[in-house]
Amino acid sequence: MRSTWQKARVEAADPCGGEAETGRIQKASKNIAAGYVGQAISSLMGFALRTVFIMRLPDTLLGVNGLYSSILSMLSLAELGVGTAMNYSLYAPMAAGDTEKLKSYMAAYKKAYRYIALAIAAIGLVLTPFLKFIVGAQDLVTERQLVFYYLIFLFNTVSTYFVSYKYGLCWAEQKNYIQTNILTATKIATALAQMAVILATGNFTAYLLTGSAVQVLQILFVSFYLDRKYPYLRDREHEPLTAEESGELKNKTKALMLHKVGDTARLQTDAIIISSFINVVVVGIVDNYNMIINTASSLAGVIFNSVITSFGNLIATEDREKQYDAFRIYRFAAVWLYGFLTAGFCSLLTPLVRLCWGDKWALGNAAVYLILMDFYFKGERIVLSNFKTAAGVFEPDRYLALIQGAVNLVLSVALVIKIGLPGVYIGTVVSGLIANITKPVIIYKHCFGRGCASYFRDSAGFDLFTFALVSVCVLLQKMIMKTPTVLTFGITMVVVTLVFNGAFLLVFGRSYECGRILGLIRRRGK
Repeated sequence: MRSTWQKARVEAADPCGGEAETGRIQKASKNIAAGYVGQAISSLMGFALRTVFIMRLPDTLLGVNGLYSSILSMLSLAELGVGTAMNYSLYAPMAAGDTEKLKSYMAAYKKAYRYIALAIAAIGLVLTPFLKFIVGAQDLVTERQLVFYYLIFLFNTVSTYFVSYKYGLCWAEQKNYIQTNILTATKIATALAQMAVILATGNFTAYLLTGSAVQVLQILFVSFYLDRKYPYLRDREHEPLTAEESGELKNKTKALMLHKVGDTARLQTDAIIISSFINVVVVGIVDNYNMIINTASSLAGVIFNSVITSFGNLIATEDREKQYDAFRIYRFAAVWLYGFLTAGFCSLLTPLVRLCWGDKWALGNAAVYLILMDFYFKGERIVLSNFKTAAGVFEPDRYLALIQGAVNLVLSVALVIKIGLPGVYIGTVVSGLIANITKPVIIYKHCFGRGCASYFRDSAGFDLFTFALVSVCVLLQKMIMKTPTVLTFGITMVVVTLVFNGAFLLVFGRSYECGRILGLIRRRGK
């Protein structure tokens, strides 16, 4: 009888088997490659832009920049999940080559996004008189300037909705790389132009207007390019959706609306709470940490987000056993990767901030560790969320996100008053863990038709082992890096990499999931 390791090596030659799976892997690989290149370039440009910003502009403006980004992200709840529901609806007609059905869905998509843009603009304008109460420490910024800056951010958000719906066709065709490449080129152009403006003028208004100008050019290009790629986007003649299709779309959108509102209350309110109860400057300090964390998260997320469309195709064409097999492999990869990143961040994040921007930009350990705990648990459930999205399972937990949002707001506000910044992130961690407990139950029942006891058993083992390894890495960092320097930082990074991954391979290297992953890597390498 072959061992699971031997079985995994054989299966890795053709994961899940068949030409369809090979096509999915090829498309996913192309999406991942484009995502990695794009994210790496965007991250470098973003880091350079942030450094120039800190050098030439006041700390308060960095906080305002981060705060307004959070407010506009919160306003995007007006999208209410229409995009996710539409993308799910496009998988089947795209796979079948049903152009007429695609035209029908895209016409509905376009109409919905026009209303969304108007709704965001209206809500955004209503919030304008309240900005002075949200933004703390306004000593360097007048009320008129606050409003003007905010209106620029609002314009940037609203304008994207006039073309972003067209990307749905790229996703349905498993060609996410098209959107990735366009956004990467835009980020490069924006960063270069804004750095030049800051260095030449030191003017925040000019910095914001430059970003808006580049975005307008991008919108015009995207509209022209995608209309040429998918000519039926210009065809005004289309059949309306059937009552059944419209009903399914409305039901999924309603469920996603609740998810969106709850997620916004949980994920997009931290900056507003910090600004209101502590100081807007602290928002800028936290935003530096978030920029670095989000960069790594985006690089990791490229792997998992790039396969959402492949999951959708897999679900539409394969049986549950193959779906479950793919889920297990990607789930193991997520735990490994996000565990490693957490160990690295716990050891190196604050030293990196100190090396790059100075001690005044460093946060206390308690807040940093809580932020990273939420980062790890979010990574642990990323495959759950992505598989759930690809499968279109939105209704069973439609109220869960609202509960999470309420828990986050209550705990964060109550605790920030008592213990300061760490209190904000205790609320974030606790509310996030609710999803780690409930989502596996839903996914295993509705997608795989089986119990989830094995999931929680594996999670307990992964989490305990990961946190033990993180503690070891932090102790090693304190021994090696008594004073942050480029040399001690580099040595610590190498030690953490070797210790974490060596230990993980030693313990889990002979598992079925690890064998599949290593076999696939070996195959792709050849």
